[in-house]
Amino acid sequence: MDSTWDNAPDEKVANILMPYKADVDKKMYQVIGVSAMKMEQKRPESLLSNLVAEVLRCAAECVLKHPADIGLMNMGGLRNILPEGDITVSTVYEILPFENSLCVLTLKGTEVKQLMEVIASLKGEGISGACVQMTADGKLVSATVQGQPIVDDKEYTVATIDYLADGNDGLLPLVQSIQRECPDEMTLRGIFLDYVKDQTAAGKSITSKLDGRITIVPAVTSDKK
Repeated sequence: MDSTWDNAPDEKVANILMPYKADVDKKMYQVIGVSAMKMEQKRPESLLSNLVAEVLRCAAECVLKHPADIGLMNMGGLRNILPEGDITVSTVYEILPFENSLCVLTLKGTEVKQLMEVIASLKGEGISGACVQMTADGKLVSATVQGQPIVDDKEYTVATIDYLADGNDGLLPLVQSIQRECPDEMTLRGIFLDYVKDQTAAGKSITSKLDGRITIVPAVTSDKK
């Protein structure tokens, strides 16, 4: 079955579905906020990935009573741009089409370092609360969390989605978490919808910024012969 069927719809079926479609359209095309700028996802960092990672990091407050140390979102989970102007429910569904849920993980610093190495090898992912310096070929040069060097035996909290918490997209260090909590009915899409609505209720538009949280630096070379 393909789009050619759209040219000859069954009239009886269309009439049955019409009132339901009208109700769905009313909900999906409801304007819930305004984006101050066009936001795309691209590596190593981008306006959209930075925003979604920050929304995740702050959403961990429902578990921790404060934001997580790190927010993490995969670029592959962001499936459309956020255009400048009106934001509808449909807009958010197009960006976040999957039923991914919030997961709050606790990792030791050793695993966080490994996580940063993986992020560098992937040439960047959506992160918040951390900074990564890497080479153009995906080697980690340095990483910090909350502006501080990562300490091996210190515990860090990471707010991400269940898909990544299970080690998908190569993010296997997340599987080594010493604690994991995934609240019921806390989908990323729902969290983002609530964020947009809350910002709108506060009289704010949706914004983001590029702040150098992931940067490409020259590879370190040795002068020794």
